[in-house]
Amino acid sequence: MNNLPHRYIVVEGPIGVGKTHLVKRLAESFMGGTILEQPEQNPFLEKFYLQPKQSALPTQLSFLMQRVKLSKSLHQEDLFTDLQIADFMVEKDRLFAQISLDDDELALYNMVYDNLTMHHRTPDLVIYLQASLPVLKNRIAARGIRYEQYVEDAYLKRLADSYADFFHYYDASPLLIVNAEQIDLVNSEQDYQQLLEQICNLQTGRHYYNPLPVRGK
Repeated sequence: MNNLPHRYIVVEGPIGVGKTHLVKRLAESFMGGTILEQPEQNPFLEKFYLQPKQSALPTQLSFLMQRVKLSKSLHQEDLFTDLQIADFMVEKDRLFAQISLDDDELALYNMVYDNLTMHHRTPDLVIYLQASLPVLKNRIAARGIRYEQYVEDAYLKRLADSYADFFHYYDASPLLIVNAEQIDLVNSEQDYQQLLEQICNLQTGRHYYNPLPVRGK
């Protein structure tokens, strides 16, 4: 299945919602390539979760550099022939910065951000996954990445709220907002196939998908 009209798809949402797993499944379904974040390559991330104030700025700048570099791997000519699916959009970086940095740090960060992101490509489709704080916490615990276990509830809630506010106003691309609260895109083939059908039928504008869990999974 590779007949989508979109050549560059982004899956977004807060920590633990299931972005990367969905990207990998979509790439397999549509025979596309993946562009994946590499948080394990950020040398400041674990320090940030342990001591947020001391490590916030280097953590954020390191992520910004990585995300911009990965986004630049999208060659214009490839987008006419090859589907690429990413588990981040560059704009997310500023969401994290706004809740992590103090005013002076944010001012410096914004100058760097504005210079680095002048020419990044807008996705052809964004899939935004939503879930409640308890669900995000359970999924973070289940996947067992050590440094993620330090994420505080207040930080995770602020992040989820920031995503919700950002996508409330987002109109740069076709947008599919998915309530991922009660679906299991990791273990349920039925849940995945139902979401896949929504993606295949989406062309333009803003759309909402609020599935019920499939009985008998």
